[in-house]
Amino acid sequence: MRLHEKFDAVKCKNIDPRTRRYLAPKRVVYTEGNVVNPDALLLDRTNQITQVFGENCQLINKPGEPHAKVVVDFGIEMAGSVRLMVWGASGPDGRANVRVRFGESVMEALTPLHVKNTTNDHAIRDSVYSIGLLSQTETNESGFRFACIELVDDADASVVFKAIQGVMQYRDLDYIGSFECNDERLNTIWNTSAYTAHICMQEYLWDGIKRDRFVWMGDFHTEIQTIAAVFGDVDVIPNSLDIVRDETPPTKWMNNIGSYSIWWMLNHLDWYRANGNLEYLREQEQYMKELLTFLMTTIDENGCEKMEGRRFLDWANDADPIAVHAGLQAMYKLAFDAGQVLFRIFGDEEFVEKCKEASALVSRHIPDCNGSKQAGALMAIAGLMDPKEVNEKIIAPNGAHGYSTFFGYYIMYAKWLAGDHAGALRDMKEYWGAMLDVGATTFWEDFNLDWMENAGRIDEIVPEGKVDIHGDYGAYCYKNFRHSLCHGWSSGPCPYLTNFVLGVRYITPGKYEVKPDLADLEWAKGTYPTPYGVISVSVTKNTDGSLNTVIDAPEGVEIIR
Repeated sequence: MRLHEKFDAVKCKNIDPRTRRYLAPKRVVYTEGNVVNPDALLLDRTNQITQVFGENCQLINKPGEPHAKVVVDFGIEMAGSVRLMVWGASGPDGRANVRVRFGESVMEALTPLHVKNTTNDHAIRDSVYSIGLLSQTETNESGFRFACIELVDDADASVVFKAIQGVMQYRDLDYIGSFECNDERLNTIWNTSAYTAHICMQEYLWDGIKRDRFVWMGDFHTEIQTIAAVFGDVDVIPNSLDIVRDETPPTKWMNNIGSYSIWWMLNHLDWYRANGNLEYLREQEQYMKELLTFLMTTIDENGCEKMEGRRFLDWANDADPIAVHAGLQAMYKLAFDAGQVLFRIFGDEEFVEKCKEASALVSRHIPDCNGSKQAGALMAIAGLMDPKEVNEKIIAPNGAHGYSTFFGYYIMYAKWLAGDHAGALRDMKEYWGAMLDVGATTFWEDFNLDWMENAGRIDEIVPEGKVDIHGDYGAYCYKNFRHSLCHGWSSGPCPYLTNFVLGVRYITPGKYEVKPDLADLEWAKGTYPTPYGVISVSVTKNTDGSLNTVIDAPEGVEIIR
């Protein structure tokens, strides 16, 4: 008999699906004041405090001297907490007060609250803990890579650390999908994208592990593409889709953003195509019908969308109502096209016709994109503009400048539709690769290539005369250090490389298109999870430019070549 069966008090439906892993710091970045033997913190210690002292690190304060502090690097961005394992402490009342400050960059870890927009919003990143003899104190959860540990007592005080551990919390999932090619930069981008989405799969699917730590239906769509390409069927997807649906009537906008209700429906269609759970899809039928019916009331007689409330497309366009309108017009077209597919699955041909009529109506209004790569990409994907024209006039000029992390997948998808797959890969390496070049281990909430000019790295103290790329940029709600450096919506390169280099794309449950396109690459190989097993693809370029493709698909999977 298990514990929750034995005791009524612990019977509940909420069980944490995550596991915990204890990480020793990989390096000491910085010390200040009297810090003795900081390299002892790099030892991989047992997880139990003991009475026998061994090699240790000490922080010692004297009146009038700088506080002792140490900044450690756990080597990779993670979601979780820090555990302070203390052999001894002295100070006021026989205890010591230690400040723990998290950072997604070194400079964030060194920056006090309320400087450069550092906050304790969403997850506490800066707090003081009272610690004592032979104790193990764990902090709150946040998203971080670096931690600054400071002894803050002004009187005589000291603390003897056995260890400072990073407590990583994540879903222990197999990386079923894979991607590898002859370009190592692309390989690193794929792996970083997959990891970015992975650690956003906490109890629910979040957009960011430091901020916002919310289930956002728009951010969700790119994450679904990544999760489908890497992990396959994971219960975090339906659980997260349902929690937002259950708190939002179909005549109100999910997350208080009109386009996010549309994204919710697109999420369901793609998730069904990936895993084939018709029973779960049917649970959404009534809500979808009411949502689509409501959307039909928010277009005028000329097919122009008239969405009220928060009109959000992407941060890159938030101050451009012309681009936002163009993007929303495309979203309406995608919604009504998806409605036709969904209600044909449901067997409701009468409502299919209503969606078809609404799609034809919105197709009559073709707004100006105002030079927005994001809006132009959606217009191309929705079939409202010619992809080649969009690419030539809007997306291709100035390369990856003007990209955004959220819409990067859709911009590259539009380039692929235009036949510019090689250009999409070049832009990917330039844009996402630039984040890697300054030390990123996950991809960010937002990024602008212009920030790279004279920028310092995020994994070191920014030198005099350099720009702090984390602390000096950002906008809207993500100014300066409030900016998240791990956001699941930025993981688009992972599914793009799988979908368009390996060429594996779901069509309907059990049916997959496999049409590789190496562009300028010499070879690529990888795997893709399905409910029936794993599809393996290996493709090499022959001397005449033709491709030699080997596909191994499980029984029950139909491959369209």
